[in-house]
Amino acid sequence: MLAETICSAASVAGLGIAALTAYRRRFLTATRIAAYALVPVGLVMTGVVQWATEVVFKPAVWAGFGVLGLAWLLFATTRVVERRGPGKAAKPAKPVKGAPTREAVAPAASLGAGTAARPQSAGRQRPQAAAGDDFSDIEAILKKHGI
Repeated sequence: MLAETICSAASVAGLGIAALTAYRRRFLTATRIAAYALVPVGLVMTGVVQWATEVVFKPAVWAGFGVLGLAWLLFATTRVVERRGPGKAAKPAKPVKGAPTREAVAPAASLGAGTAARPQSAGRQRPQAAAGDDFSDIEAILKKHGI
């Protein structure tokens, strides 16, 4: 009941300020102030204020929020642990009996026949680098820009 009285008083004060603003011929501002002043009364009439006061002043509601927070914390903790994968103390997974094992394949062998022999365009030819030269692309870009 106290919250409803406070909201009503705030609305009356806001409407009074809107009336003074309209008296000074600032009608757009007065209309905006009146709209803000009517919000608390509307909240009281719809029952939102009563619901909010019941939520704020009941310990069982706060305990419910605490339980929801604990549940969220447990979910977040399990996701973090799951993403980290097995720890250092965990044993590696054992292969399943009868399951086919896959051999490691070199990256060039996994590209397939069509992509390995693709011709390069005439406009963008890269200089041929030695087998162990990893910086040939960078050198070409630097030379192109005169660095």
